[in-house]
Amino acid sequence: MSNSTNITNPMKVITGKDTRWSYANVWEPKSINGGTPKFSVSLIIPKSDTVTVNKIRAAIQAAYDDGQAKLKGNGRSVPPLSALKTPLRDGDIERPDDSAYADSYFVNANSTTAPGIVDADRNPILTRSEVYSGVYGRASINFYAFNSNGNKGIACSLNNLQKIRDGEPLGGKASAESDFATDDDDDFLD
Repeated sequence: MSNSTNITNPMKVITGKDTRWSYANVWEPKSINGGTPKFSVSLIIPKSDTVTVNKIRAAIQAAYDDGQAKLKGNGRSVPPLSALKTPLRDGDIERPDDSAYADSYFVNANSTTAPGIVDADRNPILTRSEVYSGVYGRASINFYAFNSNGNKGIACSLNNLQKIRDGEPLGGKASAESDFATDDDDDFLD
């Protein structure tokens, strides 16, 4: 008889299948402003996906509760969660000119270690062109409290990604497939 118990981490969230990936920097770590190179992705979550949004809000609260000593630091008290920077942001407010973020929330997740990336059948994706800004998929993310150089809040780390389906590429660059979708030659030398 096995006595193993299923321990759940209240700060871990698996997003819904309609989460769209933007700024997908998941193959090579990238340094921002000379900082530690990290893998990162912006996860665009439709406001209609209330299950994922509520799981994220609960995980942020759990990270706040778990990180009270860190958040207090040398201060006398722990700042209220409402006063801290949190990772769940409103696309309509913060990205009003970007239609990809309309009627959505977003979370920026990053990690110093490469995320595992699988397809809908949980097979590893090794072809880099399969994962791009605009695909839809699930993400495994963790929330945690931070207190660094006077900045306090809740942050989000990236664990793994599961691509569910293709989407229109974000960033304005056309795919090779769409550029060469017709056999018409633009022969302007006639």
